[in-house]
Amino acid sequence: MSARPRCRGLLCLLAVTAAVRPGASGLCPAACTCATDVISCTDRNLSKVPANLFRLVRRLDLSYNRIGVLDSEWIPAPLLQLSTLVVRHNYIASISAGSFATIPNVRNLDLSSNRLQVVRDAAFQELRALEMLLLYDNRISHLDPSAFGGLARLQRLYLSGNALTQFPVGLYLGRFKLAALTFLDVSYNLITALPVHRMHVVPGKQLRGVYLHGNPFVCDCALHSLLALWYRRHYSAVVEFQDHYTCRPIAAGAGSGQQVQLLRENFLNCSVGSANGSFHALGFIHEAQVGQRLVVHCDGKAGTAHTDFLWVGPDSRLLEPGRTTDNFHVFYNGSLVIESLRLEDAGVYSCIAMNRQRLLNESVDVTVTVSNSSASRAHSHEAFNTAFTTLAACVASIVLVLLYLYLTPCPCKCRAYGPRSTPTRGNMQAASLCPGPSDEGCVAEPRAGAGKRVVFLEPLKEAVTGQNGRVPLFPGEATLAEGILRAPQGKADSGSVSSGFSDTPFVASA
Repeated sequence: MSARPRCRGLLCLLAVTAAVRPGASGLCPAACTCATDVISCTDRNLSKVPANLFRLVRRLDLSYNRIGVLDSEWIPAPLLQLSTLVVRHNYIASISAGSFATIPNVRNLDLSSNRLQVVRDAAFQELRALEMLLLYDNRISHLDPSAFGGLARLQRLYLSGNALTQFPVGLYLGRFKLAALTFLDVSYNLITALPVHRMHVVPGKQLRGVYLHGNPFVCDCALHSLLALWYRRHYSAVVEFQDHYTCRPIAAGAGSGQQVQLLRENFLNCSVGSANGSFHALGFIHEAQVGQRLVVHCDGKAGTAHTDFLWVGPDSRLLEPGRTTDNFHVFYNGSLVIESLRLEDAGVYSCIAMNRQRLLNESVDVTVTVSNSSASRAHSHEAFNTAFTTLAACVASIVLVLLYLYLTPCPCKCRAYGPRSTPTRGNMQAASLCPGPSDEGCVAEPRAGAGKRVVFLEPLKEAVTGQNGRVPLFPGEATLAEGILRAPQGKADSGSVSSGFSDTPFVASA
């Protein structure tokens, strides 16, 4: 009787001992709220991560605390199952190398609304599984692309609301480029210009997710050309925020606070040139047929011996001089040759002319439309044939119906009732099928030596119970219909079948 309480007490003691044993799964700190694998330690005046956390935690929220430095000691124990770490609204001013060595499997990291000013070399190198990094609303003025070296899975990077003065093109090009990066938000920074000639080299899949609105751009026609091209390609980053793309013109008498829209059609009269040394040409359209050879010239004002040319295809493919790509070839004078045009070659082509001597940047957009006239003619001919065949079939069907109705010979020359008998509903229907002109009797003339008669069976006026309105012609009653026809006048009632039976067998004439 006393063994059960002792066993229960021993089990409880073992459970408590295992829970507080060093290196075990840990307890929920008093400053946090725990729910299985989710721990929230928000607004607890913490300066570092509590040491006795559950080791199997997957989401850890440390928002609104006083964490100031991220070094190798700020997370005292490894959290190998941690996938989401939120440390926004703290006092973080620097990130040291090895700060994330204890949490290598984090996929989502939120460091927004802190005091970061510089993101240094190899700051995030341990986060090999990182997919989303939030650094918005900090004070970052310099971004070293090497800080993201090795982040092959990083897809989304938020840098909005910082103090960046240059676009981080190194995230797309060079040694530390992020091949999986499809979303980059650098809106509302201090960027005044873009390296347009290098932006065209970035793959279109990545350019679609570049958000630049809210920056104090200096008005430049090359920039306008780039944004106009993105707008025509329906990049959501430009279409959805088109009113937030403004620039400050550099002109005599223009105040520093004056802003104009970057995406307006008549931007700075870029088609004829502007004072800032770059311009943009619009409206070139080339129409061609499938299989033809098309030569497109880069008609601009920067074309001299000191000018380098690049072409960008509709799919953001880079076309360089001296290199043949599929059926495209670019000459050193800027001309683009498309051999054996295909329907998929249609679209907007951009020529970038860079004058090294005059420091001119020119972007010329050319629209190429490709049509297939032979296919169109074949399609129209096929459609005509189909329509003609359908019409002929309809006419033939009508003719056959008319032949059936009017030219089919009737088995008799008479109506189905006698010369002085009253036509009934049934024999009137039979008469309508025998349009003979005779007004004489109904009974067909008998052939010599044969007592055969022609009989038409039609529904009677009133249905006989159980026979669905048909004459009750059952086996053994073969003389019933002929008896009706032989009935003396006045006895053959249209609603009765009770008189005039004959023993003469019923034979229908052929």
